[in-house]
Amino acid sequence: MSSWASKRRFMYGGTLTAIILAIVGYELFVNLYKPPTCFDGIMNGTETGVDCGGSCVRLCPSSFLQPIVSWTSFEQLVPGSYNIVAYITNPNSEGQAWNVPFHMVLFDAKSDQIVDKSGVVNLPPNRNTLAFLGSVPVGKRIPYRAFFEFTGAPDWRKKADTLTSLSVVDKKYSEDQLGSSLLVTLKNDSVKPIGRMSVYVVLSDANSNVVGFSKTIVDGIDGLGLVDAPFTWAENHQGKVVSIEVLPVAE
Repeated sequence: MSSWASKRRFMYGGTLTAIILAIVGYELFVNLYKPPTCFDGIMNGTETGVDCGGSCVRLCPSSFLQPIVSWTSFEQLVPGSYNIVAYITNPNSEGQAWNVPFHMVLFDAKSDQIVDKSGVVNLPPNRNTLAFLGSVPVGKRIPYRAFFEFTGAPDWRKKADTLTSLSVVDKKYSEDQLGSSLLVTLKNDSVKPIGRMSVYVVLSDANSNVVGFSKTIVDGIDGLGLVDAPFTWAENHQGKVVSIEVLPVAE
């Protein structure tokens, strides 16, 4: 009997110890365990890099292609004031980068710098866009060449194109003694409204040379609705315009 009682006490003691250890272990786990996040500075969870890839919105460097800058140009608004642009292609079908910093420089015919101006540009997924600087003052100097450069790496985020339901249904271009004008009609083919967007246009001649560009803001389009985006130029382009490219970018 004494031996059985000792064994029973040992069993009860062992069980109690196991329960206490389980409770302590659980408390330690609850208080000390931190689940993986996309902001903890370490590679964990489903991430394929530090705080990027997998379930994270931020894309890892190996998951995206660099944006392509095709050309830069400038256009006089009034004497002493110019718009400057760079044409950029984002080849990433599900990657966007917002507020990417850049600067553009205007030079004269002697390659002397006239002005160096900074800005930011949004790179929508799988779309072309313009980095646009408006009304840049140059004084009495005459620009001859423009230079564009990103001044910071794009912070790529996982995002599908939000403007797939948007279509351009009409482009009315005209010229007169006062200059040139363009009215672009946009249509939302979805029942879901489209929010505020920037709309850029590029005018080209028969040799694909850029002869004009501009930007306007559209506050939004109702579901299955239409909206007109107007553009004007003080210059008459003398019948040179044969191609009009419309570049909408969601804000």
